[in-house]
Amino acid sequence: MSRGAPLVVVGDALLDRDVDGAVERLSPEGPVPVLDEEALVARPGGAALAATLAAGDGRPVVLVTALAQDDGAEELRRLLAQAGVELVDLGLDARTPEKIRLRCDGRMLLRLDRGGRTGAIVGSGEEAAAPLAEAGAVLVSDYGRGIAGLEPLRRVLADTAVNTPLVWDPHPRGARPVRGARVVTPNHAEARRLAPGVEGEGRTAAAARARALLADWEADAVAVTLGAGGALLLAGDAPPVLSPAPSTSGGDPCGAGDRFSSAVAGLLADGRLLADAVDRAVREASSFVAGGGAGSLGRRSRPAAPDMAGDDARAVVGRVRAEGGSVVMTGGCFDLLHAGHVRMLAAARRLGDCLVVCLNSDESVRRLKGGGRPVVGQEDRQAVLLALESVDAVVVFDEDTPAAVLERFRPDVFAKGGDYALERLPEADVVAGWGAEAVVLPYEEGRSTTRLLEEVLERGAR
Repeated sequence: MSRGAPLVVVGDALLDRDVDGAVERLSPEGPVPVLDEEALVARPGGAALAATLAAGDGRPVVLVTALAQDDGAEELRRLLAQAGVELVDLGLDARTPEKIRLRCDGRMLLRLDRGGRTGAIVGSGEEAAAPLAEAGAVLVSDYGRGIAGLEPLRRVLADTAVNTPLVWDPHPRGARPVRGARVVTPNHAEARRLAPGVEGEGRTAAAARARALLADWEADAVAVTLGAGGALLLAGDAPPVLSPAPSTSGGDPCGAGDRFSSAVAGLLADGRLLADAVDRAVREASSFVAGGGAGSLGRRSRPAAPDMAGDDARAVVGRVRAEGGSVVMTGGCFDLLHAGHVRMLAAARRLGDCLVVCLNSDESVRRLKGGGRPVVGQEDRQAVLLALESVDAVVVFDEDTPAAVLERFRPDVFAKGGDYALERLPEADVVAGWGAEAVVLPYEEGRSTTRLLEEVLERGAR
C-alpha cells in the first residue's frame, strides 16, 4: 500500500468495549440472564474505528477529532497510537462516549451507552487546516456528535474538496455534507431517514433516494450501501451502478460501514476511479464482516485479510470434504484465457466435486515468462476464472510452482493441461506424497497465450 500523502479522517471518536462471557443461570433477583465475564476488550469506535482500519491498510492516517480528559479518552489515545494513527485533538468538554456490548457465544445480549448525547467541542476546527492541506484524500466520519458541524472546519473541508477527494459518511443526526463531496456513503436505513419523501424498498427505491440526496447535497456522487446486497452508486445523470457483495456466511456486520467508507477514501487517495473504488470497497467490507467485523479488533493485531483468496478456497474445500467429495486442483498463468483453457478447466472439474485453480501472481508470471508478461493483471485474471462455471475457487501464489499451495490443501487430484508427460510434471511428485493422483489433460494444438500474442503482433505489422 502507498505510503504517500496521508488519509485525513475527520469525525467523532467513540470508545467501544466488548464484554464477553458465559450465561449459565438466571438471576435470583428477576428472570434475567447472568453474564459471567470472561474477557473485556476495548477498541476504537466511530471515526476512530475508520482511522484504525485505514491505518491497517498500511497508509499514513491523521484523525481530526475531539477527545475528553478522562480514562476513556486515555484508552482511546493509547489504542490510536498503537494503530499508528496521528491525532489532531480539538478537545471535548464532556465524558468520552462509550458503547459497551455484553456478548455471549459471539452474540450481543445488550448494549449499554455512556457519555450522553453530545458535548462542547473546545477547538474551532481550524486546527485541521494544515493536515487537510497535505491530504491525499479526506474521510468525514460523522457520528452526529458535533465535529462535522463546526463552521470553521466545514469551510476548510469545502475548500479542500475542490482539489482533494472527499468522502462523507453521514449520520441522520449529523451535519449536511459540504458541497462538492466526491461521494457520500449512507447505508440504506440512513438514506431512508435522510430522504423521507421517497417510498418503497429494494434497489429501485435506493436509487431514487440516492438521486434525491445527490441533488439535495450537491455532491458528485452518492453510494448507498445495501448490506449483503452490496452498494449502489449514482453519479450525475448516469444510470446507477450496482456492486454486488460476494456471498459470505456468518460474520459480524459491526463496523462494516466504516470499513466501506475508509476503503473508498483510501482507494481514491491511491488514484482509483470512483466506480472501481466502490466496487473494491464492497469486497473489503464483505471480507471484514466475514472475519468478525469490528469485534475482531483487539482479539488480534488487525483483521485477518484474505490469504490471496485462500480463505474462499478453504471454505470450498472444507465443504466438499465434509460431504465426502473429492478435491481437484490445477495451476497456471491463464494470462489471456482462450478456448483451450476453458475446455481444460471444464475437463478438470469433471474429475471431482470441486475445482480450485492455483494462479501464478503477476511477479511469478514475470519471472517465468519475461518482462512483457502478464498482459492481464492477477486480479482481472482471477475474476475471469471465477466467472467460469467450472471454477469453484482461485488461490494466487508468488512462487514459481504451486507446490506450497498443494501442500496446504492436499487435493485428491492435480490436473494439468498441455504437452506434459507425467514423469516431467513437477507437481506429480508433490501430490504423490499424500497418495493423490496427478493427471495430464489433452493438449489442444495451436491454442496458447504466446501464439495469440504473436498473431496480434503479426496482424499489427501488416
